[in-house]
Amino acid sequence: MAIKTIIIDDERLARNELKKLLQDHPDIEVIEEAANADEGIEKIEHFNPELIFLDIQMPGKTGFDLLAEVEKVPKVIFTTAYDEYAIKAFEVNALDYLLKPIEPKRLADAIHKLQDELFKEKIGMGGVFNRGPLTEIDQVFVKDGERCWFVKLGEIRLFESVGNYAKVFFGTNKPLILKSLNALEERLDERMFFRANRKHIINLRWIEKIEPYFNGGLLVDLKGGEKIEVSRRQTVKFKEMMSL
Repeated sequence: MAIKTIIIDDERLARNELKKLLQDHPDIEVIEEAANADEGIEKIEHFNPELIFLDIQMPGKTGFDLLAEVEKVPKVIFTTAYDEYAIKAFEVNALDYLLKPIEPKRLADAIHKLQDELFKEKIGMGGVFNRGPLTEIDQVFVKDGERCWFVKLGEIRLFESVGNYAKVFFGTNKPLILKSLNALEERLDERMFFRANRKHIINLRWIEKIEPYFNGGLLVDLKGGEKIEVSRRQTVKFKEMMSL
């Protein structure tokens, strides 16, 4: 199966050059291209590619801005002429980073990396890919000020409501994203993420301890150290789910 790919770069010559190089890789199928971030966002949402080649410096929004606005982030290989972005790109855990002009060997290495990762994920998910709720191996892009991360949903233990934003807890990080808890709840897999109360969604796999709490609720200890109250109303649902 060919890997559906979109090239996003404001330079037409750079897009054409990359397409030419990709002719040597028949398993990469370029289905669309975009000349700026807004066009790129639209095409990612519409065509749901598995991979994007993404320029960082573009007029208007950067490649990082694009990633922050996409709901479900595909695999990303950055392509840019500016090497000062390399460290930032790896901080966000991109698949690879290609400096322009792109060398055929570096491109081949990046594609091998991609194939390895896709194969591992396919095995891990029993070969199932779907467009339903976001799964634990789906990655989201989180941008908070100058810092950026790619995070697999399975690594996120908690979402906390802060007005129109949500605080995302993973590792020692707690960045904010511009998404309401209700919007997140609609997209998250309910077998894995549970709305504990008005302010919190917890990852069930990160629960360490559960104890009774006052008013008929529960208190859940997460492996990250957070203690989250499950409201009385949600406790009924929680007990059914967890067969308590």
